[in-house]
Amino acid sequence: MKKKTLIILGHPHANSFCGSLFEAYINGAKNSDADLRELKLGDLNFDPVLWNGYNKIQDLEPDLQKAQDLISWANHLVFVYPNWWGAMPSLMKGFFDRAFLPGFAFKYREDSPLWDKLLEGRTAHLMVTMDTPSWYYRWIFHRPGHHQMKHTILGFCGINVEKISEFAPIKGSSEEQRKSWLEKAKALGRKS
Repeated sequence: MKKKTLIILGHPHANSFCGSLFEAYINGAKNSDADLRELKLGDLNFDPVLWNGYNKIQDLEPDLQKAQDLISWANHLVFVYPNWWGAMPSLMKGFFDRAFLPGFAFKYREDSPLWDKLLEGRTAHLMVTMDTPSWYYRWIFHRPGHHQMKHTILGFCGINVEKISEFAPIKGSSEEQRKSWLEKAKALGRKS
């Protein structure tokens, strides 16, 4: 089956280093067999606040409907985002709150604590930038943002996170190091 990849930029600004990784991945993927589509959360027009929880579902803005359509189309998702305060940016969290809705991403079973994973069969790759060194994030902080994405968001909906690529520490990195990371992102795109 041909891989249908949706790459999602979770950084609010496309001119960030995450934006450069996003573009490098796309450039690499052009040399693969993958059918690739892209989504930049910073370009979407939507309210990231889930005002009433799931008690009353807010109407989806057209951009969120389009995002759901792209997620439904894809069988592989690539998320490129920074780790801020141990996890994803608030824009990305708001995107999950608003787009990964009951009936789309998951469905609770009647009279049961269990749920159906409506996005099952999809895989994901996380490409995460951090100022924290990778070893410190792992051994001292215990990778809270990675666990949130892998288990309590994507895994909850049936998406299997196959790979997590860290680009760290960004703060204080040399131009040579950043070029190396961009080449790595391009190589990852070629493998898509």
